[in-house]
Amino acid sequence: MPTPALIFDMDGVLIDNTPYQARAFQLLFRDLGLTTNARKLLVRLNGMPATNILKTVFRDPVPEKQLKEYSSQREFLYRTLYWSKRRETPGLSRFLEAARAAGFRLALGTSSPPETIAYIVDHLNLRRFFDVVIGKEDVERGKPHGDTFSIAAAKLGAKPEECIVFEDAVLGEQAAYKAGMRCVAVASFLPAKAFQAPLTVIKDFTGLTPEHLLELLAGQPRVPKPDKQRAQRNYMQLT
Repeated sequence: MPTPALIFDMDGVLIDNTPYQARAFQLLFRDLGLTTNARKLLVRLNGMPATNILKTVFRDPVPEKQLKEYSSQREFLYRTLYWSKRRETPGLSRFLEAARAAGFRLALGTSSPPETIAYIVDHLNLRRFFDVVIGKEDVERGKPHGDTFSIAAAKLGAKPEECIVFEDAVLGEQAAYKAGMRCVAVASFLPAKAFQAPLTVIKDFTGLTPEHLLELLAGQPRVPKPDKQRAQRNYMQLT
């Protein structure tokens, strides 16, 4: 098998920021007079674009323009809360350096827009590690569809079965399987048991090596099939 290609989600993977995302959503909900619990919401829907998440919290349809305004407000709140907290997940740079030295192709695949990617990736000087960066502007259908990862793989020149996705969200894991790829779960926000069939579950990148990834890959010769019931459950249970 060719050297694998690695595709990394950003939020909750490169950085441990999901609690700050949840807090920003909660402040927005308070401002809008909503009682939705943001942490529980993100347990179910984390990984989706913010406008799609926001669609689920209103009883009546909200115009797309208004959803984008709410999303921008949430983004401002998040950046304010997270401004001085930006730091990479422990062990990340060391692992990315080792993976590149081992000949792995690396991509970033996120639902975030360019300015949010720059807010994290460029501030932490991580862009140098990635051969390809795929964001919201590059994909018509965000997660849980597999398009983000499929486009990243195509730009890397990698077949789906050669790719390993690093994801912290259940819907992100499902997106990887929909794209025909294996997944490493990063349990920065969710417990290990929340995931379906990852190669392994890690808290951070400390101790992870390219050699260990190859061993894990050999132990899972077939890509798991997406669990439609799991994805549907994560969409619909919002109470």
